[in-house]
Amino acid sequence: MQYRVNQKNGDKLSILGYGCLRYTKKGTVIDQEKAEKEMALAVEKGVNYFDTAYTYGGSEVCLGKFLAKYGYRDRVKIATKLPHYYIKKIEDMERYFAEELERLQTDYIDYYLMHMLNDPATWQRLTDLGIQDWIREKKESGAIKNIGFSFHGGTAKFKELIDAYDWDFCQIQYNYMDEYTQAGIDGLNYAHEKGIPVIIMEPLRGGRLVNQLPEAAKKEFAAADKDRTPAEWGLRWIWNHEQVNVILSGMNDVAQVEENCRIASEAQAHEMTEADLQVFDRVKAEINKSVKVGCTGCGYCMPCPQGVDIPTCFQAYNRSYTDSWFGGMMAYFMCTTLRQDKTIASKCVGCGKCEKHCPQQIHIREELKNVKRRMENPIYKVVKTVADKIYKY
Repeated sequence: MQYRVNQKNGDKLSILGYGCLRYTKKGTVIDQEKAEKEMALAVEKGVNYFDTAYTYGGSEVCLGKFLAKYGYRDRVKIATKLPHYYIKKIEDMERYFAEELERLQTDYIDYYLMHMLNDPATWQRLTDLGIQDWIREKKESGAIKNIGFSFHGGTAKFKELIDAYDWDFCQIQYNYMDEYTQAGIDGLNYAHEKGIPVIIMEPLRGGRLVNQLPEAAKKEFAAADKDRTPAEWGLRWIWNHEQVNVILSGMNDVAQVEENCRIASEAQAHEMTEADLQVFDRVKAEINKSVKVGCTGCGYCMPCPQGVDIPTCFQAYNRSYTDSWFGGMMAYFMCTTLRQDKTIASKCVGCGKCEKHCPQQIHIREELKNVKRRMENPIYKVVKTVADKIYKY
């Protein structure tokens, strides 16, 4: 196992982290015995960063039981998340945090995140409730070692959040298909330049960059190196970036643990040749044959006077064709809707300012109408109504 040093505190973090969202289940309950076997193997191979969350049903409890049973608490860093979207007063923060400590059978959290903190307005709401004083007290007492946030959204909002507080680390979605979407390479570089460690989630888009690749894309990988799986190609692409501290992988099979740990013992920053990178260009070209809008995510169309995050809307819309309808809908909801200041396509009033600056000469106003029709469908509207009530509450 290789490690990269947390530039803020000197922690040596395994470049492969264990994502605790996708444990195998027996019916509706996590298979504790199987999960423990897989996690124990990961620890013995050097994985020392485990990521869970309050809302990952049963995950914190599973991890807590495992660490207590094997006596591994001092060997690993626990990362978990505050469900800020449930909080309406300072006492709620204390209640949820105490419950998480109990679930995890510990008295401190190494890396604590604001879960899905997607816009500065939400951070301001929490600040008005007193969260900065609460964090300060927890850090002074040692109950929280490092504070950060996980993010789904566009580059501009990410940069605003990075600048909104003195964060110890952050967590973003990043992979070869999201190089210019989500926080993207610009966001990754921005955080790194400010000395903020970056944890990567969705490195393979929940396995879809392995199991749901077009056959032509799989052939491109195989032709370049028949012994390297699409998963290995994808992980090595991310580790090629020195700005990345840890990649999270939701491993739920011994074979996955073995393979990922092997790759994590070999992969180096800047190891990829120009020929390797050209393989990704060809793979992306095959995937993008299903793309509906030729948006490169350059951001020249921004800012929208009405607050529409145009590149992010197009990214989710395209993903609903290149990946899956459900994956696109999830991306659209998380990246444009699950926030106080929504950045959805339906906010477009057709002013046309964006089209004057688009290098691709995209008919943005018409395409946003297409986004609205496909993404803001009856199912979306029901979920949005519930989310609005939660925020209002």
